[in-house]
Amino acid sequence: MDLLNPRKGVREYPDVRSREIMEKTIAWFEERGKVRLKEADHEREWYADFIEFIGKEGIFRDLLTPPEYGREHSRWDTWRNTEFNEILGFYGLAYWYTWQVTILGLGPIWMGDNEAVKRQTGQFLKDGGIFAFGLSEKEHGADIYSTEVALHPQDDGTFVARGSKYYIGNANEAALVSTFGKIEGSDDYVFFVVDPKHEKYECVKNVVNSQNYVAEYALHDYPITDAEILCRGREAWDTSLNTVNVGKYNLGWASIGICTHAFYETINHASKRRLFDHTVTEFPHVQQFFVDAWCRLLAMKTFALRTSDYMRTASAEDRRYLLYDPMVKMKVTTQGEEVVNLLWEIMAAKGFEKDMYFEMAARDIRALPKLEGTVHVNMALIIKFMKNYFFKPGKYEPVPEVKDAQHDGFLFAQGPAKGLSKIQFHDYKPVYASQTLPNVVKFRRQVATFKQLLMAARPSKEQAKDFDFLLILGELFTLVVYGQMILEGRQIHDLDDDVVDQIFDFMVRDFSKFALQLYSKTGSTSLQRFFCMRMIRKPVVDQARFGRVWSRVKALDNAYQMND
Repeated sequence: MDLLNPRKGVREYPDVRSREIMEKTIAWFEERGKVRLKEADHEREWYADFIEFIGKEGIFRDLLTPPEYGREHSRWDTWRNTEFNEILGFYGLAYWYTWQVTILGLGPIWMGDNEAVKRQTGQFLKDGGIFAFGLSEKEHGADIYSTEVALHPQDDGTFVARGSKYYIGNANEAALVSTFGKIEGSDDYVFFVVDPKHEKYECVKNVVNSQNYVAEYALHDYPITDAEILCRGREAWDTSLNTVNVGKYNLGWASIGICTHAFYETINHASKRRLFDHTVTEFPHVQQFFVDAWCRLLAMKTFALRTSDYMRTASAEDRRYLLYDPMVKMKVTTQGEEVVNLLWEIMAAKGFEKDMYFEMAARDIRALPKLEGTVHVNMALIIKFMKNYFFKPGKYEPVPEVKDAQHDGFLFAQGPAKGLSKIQFHDYKPVYASQTLPNVVKFRRQVATFKQLLMAARPSKEQAKDFDFLLILGELFTLVVYGQMILEGRQIHDLDDDVVDQIFDFMVRDFSKFALQLYSKTGSTSLQRFFCMRMIRKPVVDQARFGRVWSRVKALDNAYQMND
């Protein structure tokens, strides 16, 4: 497992076009340089030059178009999209954001049955178009039960759309905006497309102070016919949730890209700075910060890559991705915050300087846990899977690494967004039992104690109403799944024993932290506190192992620095 390094190129692909997309994107940013990158960020410039580049090179056309609406290399390929996500995050969240909201805007179109709009969208992508997703509203965010935008039926069988949407990226320049609403006078939800250039579409304002244009837009009796409607009723409801399922996965990769660039900048700075007649990297606490940050970053990447395999092999009979996908959004992005916090302890005041990439990283890493549903919303989803995960495993064939040049069509045919409590998972215990590394063994014992707590001291009805209590339980559950997927991915992605044991060093510490939080809850019972105390453990300390890992981290000094 290697960190992304533009100096060393990109990963292997089964086709030349995929590699070309990544290399051309990296070259565009490197030729532009960090000075221009930071200038555009400070001046809050709309990234028209990037969108022009994307259109000229046909990048969104090939990465985001199903084969039947594109050309030879067009497909929705999660394996290659992960690295494109990572590259955009590496250079700046603003560039990633226009990609992300284009993905969300395309979701309802590719999931719907309106062939004319699909063909039109394919042409827009060929022409370099971007897209937008009109779901949230000002007064109630993404609470789609309360959506106020409505289609009002007219005597001739058509509709007019009225209402406004809020916090909608790309809505100033999108080729089409996929808009969610209700049909007035009924309980039917509906998705339809609108054209920002139409006279009945008002782009009210940009609601954020950044490079991004995150719009409030209003529809003033905007005329809608069946030609603009993508789906209705239950299908529209499912489409809204399934689109977010596709999009939320990308947030973890943006975090990975941001953390990777910040890591290089931090190691370059610390290795050259002397304090008290010592290089900063000689201080033991700095070495600990670096090793923790590097191991957490490798764990983030391993988990996200393994999740890609489950997304690409998903089917109506195997929906395990619905646990792993929100974890990439929730767990990987919060780990990204942790990585940047560790690096900032090393960077200190340098991290505020306007010429540093780190200044953007420290700001932007905070956004990702709060987009596409907050951490709390995604944790509430994840908790639904806990019972079956621990107590009712299913039988599945092992899922291999999937990096073939295939279109991931199931993502746009996910079906009804319900039945989550019925989804089963393969047994987590065998992959843990196969490992004899000291910290994996210690973590496995913590997991066994947690399962005992769930059996013997499960939350009462009152505790189940305390969402903060459930959030801490969810954090412990999430760590179990996180560790399982890292262990599944270690052989695929060449994580050796030293690295895995050092990863589980922080996993043991994190598990202990959340166990202590659960112990400290006002409403925790004496039996729950008993199990919590048994979950609090110190990782196995091995200075030789730590030294070997630190040597690998230190070797990254001067491995990458962005062109000025």
